[in-house]
Amino acid sequence: MEALVQWFSHNLSQYISPEGAVFFISMIPLLELRGGLLAASLLKIPAVTAIPLCIAGNIIPIPFILLFIRKIFKVMKKTKIFRGLIQKLEDRAMGKSDQVKKYEFWGLTLFVGIPLPGTGAWTGSLIASLLEIDIKKSSLAILTGIIMATVIMYVVSYGVVGNLVH
Repeated sequence: MEALVQWFSHNLSQYISPEGAVFFISMIPLLELRGGLLAASLLKIPAVTAIPLCIAGNIIPIPFILLFIRKIFKVMKKTKIFRGLIQKLEDRAMGKSDQVKKYEFWGLTLFVGIPLPGTGAWTGSLIASLLEIDIKKSSLAILTGIIMATVIMYVVSYGVVGNLVH
């Protein structure tokens, strides 16, 4: 992931401000807040500036996923081109949904909050939508998870990694 973060940081910061690059990276699936905070650390953006940018960037796609992804997937599955891809995305998300199914709010919070590959707000939102978890409950769980991930990634990015690269 760090190589991907470095690539995005380097290439985006040529066209937009470093802060804009961090905000954009935080919106990208797979990278999300984790990648945004790593990028901010690498770009030497102070944490007090980076954290709100990363949280905002990570939150923006969430309501759209929660509200519209099932409808979008339903339409896309009707086309031969996208059917396989959508099925694969749904299967992959549902394959990671056991703890969310079992513990709902806290399962979703931990799924989003513990920054491991394949977890995060995007996948958590997709799982919540596919499981038809109440939107208020899932939004609060995802926001709580984002805050948890922020704390963890702050320590990693500005503590451990920050000390290695500075």
